[in-house]
Amino acid sequence: MSSTTLKKQQLAGQGAILVSAFLMSTNGLFIKLLPWHPVTMAGMRSLVAVVFLLILRKISPPPKGTRNPPFPLFAAAILFSATIFTFFIANKLTTSANAIMLQYGAPVWGALLGWLLIKEKPHWEHWVALVLVLGGLALIFRDGLGSLAFLGDAIAVLCGIVFGAHSVFLRMLKNGNPGDAMLLAHVICALIGLPFIILYPPSFTISSVLSILYMGIFQIGLASLLFAYGLKVISAVEALLIDSVEPMLNPLWVLLVTREKPTLAALAGGISIITAVIFSSIIGLRRNRNAP
Repeated sequence: MSSTTLKKQQLAGQGAILVSAFLMSTNGLFIKLLPWHPVTMAGMRSLVAVVFLLILRKISPPPKGTRNPPFPLFAAAILFSATIFTFFIANKLTTSANAIMLQYGAPVWGALLGWLLIKEKPHWEHWVALVLVLGGLALIFRDGLGSLAFLGDAIAVLCGIVFGAHSVFLRMLKNGNPGDAMLLAHVICALIGLPFIILYPPSFTISSVLSILYMGIFQIGLASLLFAYGLKVISAVEALLIDSVEPMLNPLWVLLVTREKPTLAALAGGISIITAVIFSSIIGLRRNRNAP
């Protein structure tokens, strides 16, 4: 492969990750705008995503012969479905900025959980990042003490932890088809969400139907496929660095449309968490490039 072709592929991969981050960043806004129960909303979005992903698999089936080990497949799917539900619930209880910033610490939690689960020892930058993340958590939690926002912040932290654990099990599927875990996760979310449609029936209006279709097809379906494509041609660390635009854009859309403003302490905490992830990612990228 020529260097020109390789550069074009890398640019395409970087562009795919950037578009994916842009689509993902709209999630918080639509969660705020849709007056549905968060579990109902998550289940409906996943139902649309399942249909969309199955149609794409019919058009372009995965390579034959790829098999996923059952335990990491189901573990990754269950943890990703837990990530979806906790993120939706957190967005209803706290600010969109708090929810996405607290979730964004997932790579740091993933590095530590990788140590416990698959014996991938963290490097020094992960420990420095952990200190920055914990400092960011303290700043964000300070404003929410004694309110529903505190519960929302706590659920957002849990969201980041289970998302980090999901990434560990997803790495165990690198020789299989990780897309199966994503599809299975949406099936789980759709099944769990169905009873909530009866308990908390959503109001189906033209705007709500269009919103949930957008969320299922573009915001999670297409965005996930673009992210998976980008990971095939650029490193996971580089993808993570590009993807850091998501937690910056997410609260911006909410601010522009709903005027929801994060506090100064929350902004400082969010900056600390994003800095931690970017710092550890850059150090890891340099280490990989210098490795023999």
